[in-house]
This record gives sequence, structure tokens and C-alpha cells, in this order.
Amino acid sequence: MQIGNKNFDLTNQILIMGILNVTPDSFSDGGRFNNRDASLKQVEKMIADGADLIDLGGESTRPGHTQISDAEEIDRIVPMITAIQKRFDIPISIDTYKGPVGAAALQAGADMVNDIWGFKYDPTLADVTARYQVPCVLMHNRSNQNYRHLITDIISDLQESIDIALQAGISRDAIILDPGIGFAKDYAQNMETMHHLEALQSLGYPLLLGTSRKGFIGLTLDLPVTERVEGTVATTVIGIMKGASIIRVHDVRENKRAAQMTVGILKGAPWTNSI
Repeated sequence: MQIGNKNFDLTNQILIMGILNVTPDSFSDGGRFNNRDASLKQVEKMIADGADLIDLGGESTRPGHTQISDAEEIDRIVPMITAIQKRFDIPISIDTYKGPVGAAALQAGADMVNDIWGFKYDPTLADVTARYQVPCVLMHNRSNQNYRHLITDIISDLQESIDIALQAGISRDAIILDPGIGFAKDYAQNMETMHHLEALQSLGYPLLLGTSRKGFIGLTLDLPVTERVEGTVATTVIGIMKGASIIRVHDVRENKRAAQMTVGILKGAPWTNSI
């Protein structure tokens, strides 16, 4: 898959997506990187630690978050996209569910769209993505936790997002799916989704896993958000074993090393950049 100026083999390669939130209220790192210099230092660190992609978010999507205007979100992200591009050679994913924000980000040079609503909140974002011919991540989400059969319903919901993308003109080989751990799921549902993650491969698209520091890890280990690195690493290992190709994390170095070890064991060979 072509993402920016990089060509990735998502069948045989594991990518680490580093999270950069330029927000004051994100659940894990809110306020830490909404200063440009601090953000750029964090990007530099994540690249040094092995990040393949940077996922830039301008609005917190934590439970109970306060929605901000399109203009405010654009003001947060566009200068950062420009600043990152001037200093680093790494693809930038824009974490948004709003069409106008996506358009502004892609016009500024972002390379991929990561939509937590899978094009269901604002279908114009699918049109924007198609127009710029960039890849997209379609995450599972819904407005309730009322499932008849959890995994079957997740697959059905994701198929709806895929259909929106295809109808907008997005290429099949530009679509990535995300099971939406931590979204529209309670603790047991998050655990079950992780346990049956391989079932999503039936849809035929690469999988992104985003579990970093999330609440179900904290509940399992009885630990605050600042002490969930090891729990996140465990989900990374399991995710790769169950078919995930992209791992979205705050702690790049630890998860990169875990990915390297996991792939080495699964492949029966040392890690290389082509694995």
C-alpha cells in the first residue's frame, strides 16, 4: 500500500503508527504536545524509536470528550502537518471524522485519513478521501453497545463502512480496518473483540489495532494510564499473532521491539524491514 512516498507491504510487514495528539484533553497525553516544539521533539523521538507513520489528532476522542469546531481543529493540525513535513520524511495520518478537517489536512499534505466513525459520522469525508486518492482507516464504532452477536455485528458494521468507501470511489487496496477497541464496547466486549480479532480478516482488508494505554488494560491490571505500557505490549503481541498489520501506540520503542520479537518467532527468522 502506498502511503505518502512510502510503499508498504501490509501482508508481510508490521507498521508502528506513533500517536501525536495536539490537544489539551486527550485521555493519555492531553496537553503534552500541543506546543509545536514539544510536538516536533516527540515526532523526532518516535521516528528514532522506530515509528513508520505518525497519526496526528487535533480533537480528543476519549469517552466524554468535548467536540470542537472544524475551524479550531484545523488550526491545531494544519501548522503541525506543515512543520512535520519540513523536518521529517514520514507519512502523516490525520485522525478526524469530519469532512472539512480532512480536506484541510490533505490539502496541507497529510497522507492518510483515520476515521473513528468509519465514514458514518460525516460521509463527505469519504468523498474527500477519494478525491485526494489516499488510504483510509475505517474504525468500528456505533452509538450504542447493544449487540446481538458481537463479532458478527462488528463485521457487519465494518462492511457498511467499506461500502460507503467503495461507493465514494476509494480503491479496495486503499482501505484498512480497525476493530475499534475502546469504542462502543464495554470491558467484556473489548476483551472478546481482542480474543476473536482474527475473525475480521474474513473481510479481506489489512487490520490496524489501537489499544494503547486504553481503559480495558487499566481495568485488567488495575493500573493508571501512565502505567499501561506492558499491558499495551501484550495486546500488540496478540494483535500481530491474530493478523494486525499496523499497531497504533503512544510508546513506540517498546511496542516496536515487541513486534520485532513476535514477527521473528512467527516467521522463524530474524526481523528485517521487509517482514
